[in-house]
Amino acid sequence: MRRTIVLLLSALALNVAAQSQPRKLEPIPEPPPPPTSLDEPLEPQVTIMKRGEDKVEEFRMNGKLYMLKVTPPHGVSYYLIDNAGDGNWMRQNSADSGLRVPMWVIGTF
Repeated sequence: MRRTIVLLLSALALNVAAQSQPRKLEPIPEPPPPPTSLDEPLEPQVTIMKRGEDKVEEFRMNGKLYMLKVTPPHGVSYYLIDNAGDGNWMRQNSADSGLRVPMWVIGTF
């Protein structure tokens, strides 16, 4: 019985020793250099201004105004978003995630 245990442990030790030897790995080739110029900016241009008592932040991408963030002095900020790019602005509250949960009347009493 002892011989079997010793034999199994030595086989396990040889297996572990064989796996722990370092393998011959090839070096990783150098990555290509990053592009020197980008056609479009990665971040929007933000302009902050005051209109009356409200703080207005204009967000532009490639020179085109696509979103306004209006922060009144007393209240919650809201967004005006031009989704289609046609100048029709839609109001979106800062707490509104855009998720519309369907609601139906199941029963009335």
